[in-house]
Amino acid sequence: MADWIGWLAAAGVIVILELFSGTFYLLMIAIGVACGGLAAWLGASGPMQTITAALVGVLATGLLWRSKYGRPNRSDPASDPNVNMDIGQSVHVPAWQDGAARVMYRGALWDVELAAGATPAPGTFIIRAVQGSRLIVGL
Repeated sequence: MADWIGWLAAAGVIVILELFSGTFYLLMIAIGVACGGLAAWLGASGPMQTITAALVGVLATGLLWRSKYGRPNRSDPASDPNVNMDIGQSVHVPAWQDGAARVMYRGALWDVELAAGATPAPGTFIIRAVQGSRLIVGL
């Protein structure tokens, strides 16, 4: 079997592993391994094939890490609607006392606080964050 076939088979196996992992980092390594196969097809020596695969893999991984896809933004789970289903729901506050209130929400009493910039007036508010048993609400 020719060297380039072995390199491409290894790249294919790495791509399959990447599909199971869900990250792009193994895909970058597979691109490096495929470039090692290209170097083998062009007639490079064994060490040069390995160096080519390593350099391209490391360079591609570094470029991915620097991109927006390599490091997803970490948001605060207390205000992330993908983590907490209460974010974005409405709650009716009948009265405020010193910027705080108690309301019935989902069958239980909750402490409610105002988000920055909201005025303490009776009415319907949108839940902006959940901190423990406190709902942070705003307009």
